[in-house]
Amino acid sequence: MKAGYYNRYSEHLVEKFGEKVYKLPVNLPGTCPNRDGKLGLGGCIFCDNKGSGFDCLPNTVSIRQQLEENKVVFRKRFNAKKFIVYFQAFSNTYLPLDRFRENILEAAGVDDLVGISVSTRPDCINDRYLDFLSEVKENQNLDINIELGLQTVNYHTLDRINRGHTLAEFIDAVLRIKKRGFETCAHLILNLPWDEMIDVRENAKLLSALGIEYVKLHSLYVVQGTTLGDMYKSGKAEIIPLADYVERVAEFLDNLDPAMVIQRLVGKGPRADLLFCNWGLSWWLVKERIEDYLVENGIYQGRKFDYLNGKAVKFLLTADEQAI
Repeated sequence: MKAGYYNRYSEHLVEKFGEKVYKLPVNLPGTCPNRDGKLGLGGCIFCDNKGSGFDCLPNTVSIRQQLEENKVVFRKRFNAKKFIVYFQAFSNTYLPLDRFRENILEAAGVDDLVGISVSTRPDCINDRYLDFLSEVKENQNLDINIELGLQTVNYHTLDRINRGHTLAEFIDAVLRIKKRGFETCAHLILNLPWDEMIDVRENAKLLSALGIEYVKLHSLYVVQGTTLGDMYKSGKAEIIPLADYVERVAEFLDNLDPAMVIQRLVGKGPRADLLFCNWGLSWWLVKERIEDYLVENGIYQGRKFDYLNGKAVKFLLTADEQAI
């Protein structure tokens, strides 16, 4: 592998569908069990009241209108011809099943669609919803994947950020999804204040062991009015320097299965009420810093994964042992 290599999502989509494909975000009114009192109140300490839907059109706009308006923009800007509908905000499989069905079927009827991506929580994966998605996949001939917010494998940190689920729910959700033949995208935040480099490596190793197909890395941002915002202003939560984040991303890629597709190396926050986001730089510049660091240090995705999973051990075995 060449230094600086990582398995880029844009290139993967071209290989899979024959041309560039773009995601059309959908924003639905919703909530999650960590907000409405079923598991907790207030949600994760970093989450604001938009539930990550800040880049979407208002959720008062119909699904069809959101999709058609976004298609116009993407066609004009990128000459896009194929699309994936992305149900982005909140926990979409927490919606009542009949409403979930209506939303998915409405989106599935859009022209030039090749896939549907559903964002949700690990503890909101339900067999009835997955069975319905299996029907959609078969009947509509669409590629379907499920995006799961994990954030970290460190269950102590999961508790501190008020995630409302543990690592076990994530593993269970992935196994359920795999039984249906869907692909999984895991979301991780590599610069949570209570995580260290060992957690970064464990993130990579766990996702690789589970055979996760996609991963999105998000750099932690801090929004005014959130619990994390209050902690940040009072000095109870500190953000690591940019150089440390770059090193963490590099270490993550170093230990990651090279077959896994990287959808994102760094995230971006909402335009308003930000206390901290990407060290005052654009997400693009942070991405360039990471890519430059990989090249300068001879790092590429899967370098240590290959070493740890057979290549080095192979040479320690006798010929008879290798034949077993």
